[in-house]
Amino acid sequence: MTDINFSSPTLSPELRAAEPSATAGEPLRWDIIELLFFAYRDFVGDADHELEAFGFGRAHHRVMHFVTRYPGLKVADLLDVLRITKQSLGRVLKQLLDEGYIVQKTGNNDRRQRLLFATPKGEALVAKLAGLQTRRIDHALEQIGPAGAEKVRQFLRAMIDRDDPDKVLEAIFKTPVAAAKE
Repeated sequence: MTDINFSSPTLSPELRAAEPSATAGEPLRWDIIELLFFAYRDFVGDADHELEAFGFGRAHHRVMHFVTRYPGLKVADLLDVLRITKQSLGRVLKQLLDEGYIVQKTGNNDRRQRLLFATPKGEALVAKLAGLQTRRIDHALEQIGPAGAEKVRQFLRAMIDRDDPDKVLEAIFKTPVAAAKE
């Protein structure tokens, strides 16, 4: 393995010449980029380890999360939220349906709609995964205090692309802080 000197994040002349800049003359935010990378790795890693026992991966987790949080979510809306194709969702959804973590119902007004609901088994798995992730979040927030928690929330919201109308995302943005902690 090559030794990496993280204290001196310099680029080779070749990479520096090819390096795009968000705004001409401004340095890239390697510090935040790498912190986000490692934070994401560890945040999802807790759940990944648990999911392995079920033969599930991150795609299963994302589907289960949104179906549990938004009962009756339309398959079309789930595709929009996850920004994946029907084909990508198909295999994962079929496995979750076949193994009893999710049920699918037709819409009341439009029989073509496919509405997704988590079963108690699915809700229990999502609660377990959310518990692991909540412990990691709580531990980090304890280190920065209540005022820092609001700044983190503001930062993460500001990172989200708001140009795309997304029903679940709009629900998240309308959620008061107290409800978001549930």
